[in-house]
Amino acid sequence: MTDWITLAEAAEIFAASGVSISRATLARWVKAGRLQSIRPGRRIFVRRAQIRHMLKPRASVAARDVQPALFADWDG
Repeated sequence: MTDWITLAEAAEIFAASGVSISRATLARWVKAGRLQSIRPGRRIFVRRAQIRHMLKPRASVAARDVQPALFADWDG
């Protein structure tokens, strides 16, 4: 399995995770520099690992756990 995949393959990975991202959107992300890419000809390739990283769940932190001392004197 290669680490470089086409935009269509990247869109399929997103779709398999329940996220609808078009190839056009991925191409815009490449152009904007949000995705590392190579273009050996007419096709654009992105890193599979970067696509998978984008799909990882983000850690959630409860507001009460974020520097509680900041809110110690707040009556709001």
